[in-house]
Amino acid sequence: MNNLLQLTAQGQSIWLDFTRRSFVESGALRKLIDDDGLTGVTSNPTIFDEAISRGDEYEAAIQHAAKRGLHAEEVFEEIAIIDIQRVADELRPVFDRTQGRDGYVSLEVSPHLAHETEASICQAREFWTRVDRPNLFIKIPGTAEGLPAIRALLSEGININITLLFSLTRYREVAEAFLAGLEDRLAARGAIERVASVASFFLSRIDLVVDSKLEAIGRRGPELENRARALRGKAAIACAKQAYQIYKEIVSGDRFRRLAAAGARPQRVLWASTSTKRPEERDVRYVEALIGPDTINTMPLKTLEAFRDHGDPAPRLEQELDKVRATLRELGEIGVDLEAVSRQLEAEGVRKFVEPFDHLHEQLRRKVALAEPGVARDRD
Repeated sequence: MNNLLQLTAQGQSIWLDFTRRSFVESGALRKLIDDDGLTGVTSNPTIFDEAISRGDEYEAAIQHAAKRGLHAEEVFEEIAIIDIQRVADELRPVFDRTQGRDGYVSLEVSPHLAHETEASICQAREFWTRVDRPNLFIKIPGTAEGLPAIRALLSEGININITLLFSLTRYREVAEAFLAGLEDRLAARGAIERVASVASFFLSRIDLVVDSKLEAIGRRGPELENRARALRGKAAIACAKQAYQIYKEIVSGDRFRRLAAAGARPQRVLWASTSTKRPEERDVRYVEALIGPDTINTMPLKTLEAFRDHGDPAPRLEQELDKVRATLRELGEIGVDLEAVSRQLEAEGVRKFVEPFDHLHEQLRRKVALAEPGVARDRD
């Protein structure tokens, strides 16, 4: 059994944080599903920017859409929706076999809507209707403004992937929105058996910011330097392990048990941003440390291939929990405010999705204008 299949045997679902049309059409996605037990796919604005803006893979689709008079924004949505539909269809056998536990693909609302509740709801509804696949997740950022959108959309039976989570406090708020959304739907006599949600924690970015703060703290003196050095690279995994303990607390609570009795599935935690950012780090560290049941790890293709090659698949998610709590406590004592770090990362995360989103639309505006000058005009 290869290393990825052993993760599945540990109860963890393996998803791919990557998609593009040629990857699906060539059979590469199908091979991962068949050979490696892949059960899901996530996308984001950066992935679509890299796929559509670079090379000529999508040129025919862009030209065809532009000659029909579509604006750049409409061209993007058409391309993205077709791609997501094709991935959903590839994953549909997984979805059916697991009775809706796995087999999902995610499509994100515009990152410009991260702080706009009603606009996020409207676009999520539109994407849900246009993709028209039961194994679709709509991605909504876990911002303060995203919370009421998450609740409202779940109450309508729309599957939601909450993205850009960095904070344990915000995770509890996201879980509250999930429970409340299902309760709202149940109160309206709606079915909740197939309403799905995941909460996506972004890991490597936490360590980048925390470690930079530890480096600055360490310059204040030898004692602090030693304490700070010992904490480097530990914050993200500690936060993730603690988040899993919160997850277990939620699913064992009376409130979720009542929902489960009506058919509800738990909102699983998903580990995202699992590629390492420093060459000296083990390239699968964010996979190996967080292997446990009822979780998901969405990996870039390079990380997935690395784990298949040399990963060590052992259940570590609940190991050394005393050390986890000590790490979180000591980070606070030494002067690292993890809630402040989370707020910083959330703002940076939105911006890092806005930038490729805008770059992609600028490229599409140029290509649309060249395709049919004087006919296809962009909407400003």
